[in-house]
Amino acid sequence: MSDYYNARRTRNIFDRESEDTFKVSRSKIDLFLNCPLCFYLDCCLGVGRPPGYPFALNSAVDTLLKKEFDIHRAKKRAHPLMNAYGLRDVIPFSHEDLDIWRSNFKGIRYVHEPSRLLVTGAIDDVWTTSKGELIIVDYKSTSKEEKVTLDKEWQIGYKRQMEVYQWLFRQNGFEVSKTGYFVYCNGKTDRQAFDAKLDFDIDLIAYTGDDSWIEPALKDIRACLMNAKPPAAAKECDYCAYRKAARDVQQVKQTQATQTKQVKKEGIKLVLEKETKYSHPE
Repeated sequence: MSDYYNARRTRNIFDRESEDTFKVSRSKIDLFLNCPLCFYLDCCLGVGRPPGYPFALNSAVDTLLKKEFDIHRAKKRAHPLMNAYGLRDVIPFSHEDLDIWRSNFKGIRYVHEPSRLLVTGAIDDVWTTSKGELIIVDYKSTSKEEKVTLDKEWQIGYKRQMEVYQWLFRQNGFEVSKTGYFVYCNGKTDRQAFDAKLDFDIDLIAYTGDDSWIEPALKDIRACLMNAKPPAAAKECDYCAYRKAARDVQQVKQTQATQTKQVKKEGIKLVLEKETKYSHPE
């Protein structure tokens, strides 16, 4: 088994008998919305999806962007990207808990009492206006020829991510703008040579979030967790389709092997009966 995947986890599994809150990260909420069965297998049975391997270059871009914005945060001034996009009244937000909010194992968190779920999310950045309204910011990086947008169907996960972060900050008592921003870095491949560096185009993409779906989703998640019977798989879940195809093939092969074994047994039995008959004629 690889170092990145534990096929049978024994920790962080939901206990229906426990009165404690159960932690669900922003990514687990997205998992439930994408496929309730995969969520159930993960959170109730400890069998999660195999993870993708870490994208080291993406992590490097995130780290360097945080360092860059922190320089301007310390000086309480706007980053040039903000000025370039006309955000004249915005600077990076300073707060004593910023490092906690950014931590993958902590993040900003809130207990949703109706569902008894501890919701967590690790942010990339937060900006603020002069009036104290917070703006949630997420960093993304890619490399493609066309201009980056948020128009792809699979990018619904990015939008939900933003909305969960906005909701978490609101639940923690902050005034949060409906408009968040994606700092989207696109690696350029049209240079004459590598020269030991990778250049990026950086776009600032605004997104107006709507977190009205979150509380109903948390109640649905609680109901899913409390049900002893696993839910149905999502129709378009590739993971569930793979598991079903593997089971079906295994069952067919097992049936064929059993039938072949039975035919051989019957054939041997028939041969033995004939040999016995001719060896002992009446």
